[in-house]
Amino acid sequence: MSGALVAGLVAGFGIAVPVGAVGAYLVALSSRVPWRTGACAALGVATADGLYALIAVAGGAALAPAVQAAETPLRRASALVLLALAARTGVTAVARYRGRQPSGRAGGTPPGPLRAYVTLLGVTLLNPATVVYFTALVLGARATAATATRPDETVFVLAAFVASAGWQLLLAGGGTVLGRFLAGPRGRLGTALLSTALVAALAVRLLVTGP
Repeated sequence: MSGALVAGLVAGFGIAVPVGAVGAYLVALSSRVPWRTGACAALGVATADGLYALIAVAGGAALAPAVQAAETPLRRASALVLLALAARTGVTAVARYRGRQPSGRAGGTPPGPLRAYVTLLGVTLLNPATVVYFTALVLGARATAATATRPDETVFVLAAFVASAGWQLLLAGGGTVLGRFLAGPRGRLGTALLSTALVAALAVRLLVTGP
């Protein structure tokens, strides 16, 4: 079981640590909302990783071909959603800076914890490459192990979720700290525009070249 724990932690960190468009958006969002909201957004990403780890353990080998067939349209949908979120962030940040919106409002009503959780969960679930990644790891482990017990598989999934959650919460915390240091109008505008450009660039890369 300790082997499954280590494998799950490594798998969770392996999929979470490379910061892509979703990670960049998580940091940007966390810099503009209370810590609790950023933490819920982070857990949304981790939940998606945990669900894909569960799918890989439960039947990833059978599902992998179907997932790979749908990978391109889902990847494009994910990129378009991220582009829309980036555009909304940039436009509303400029509008707020110019005084077209009341102080304290960025892009209308800031997302609450539940909305942030669901948004990041949905965007992350649009990346089917995650389940292919976990499936490869699970099949590789089964090929080298004599048996794969249900407790071992459960530990693997939970460890992957915990590892992903730990990293995503770290990103959210970094965004919160960044937001406190750059709390002035120009600081908020600058970070919003920077995050808009970064998320948009990563989303375009995802759209054009794939994960």
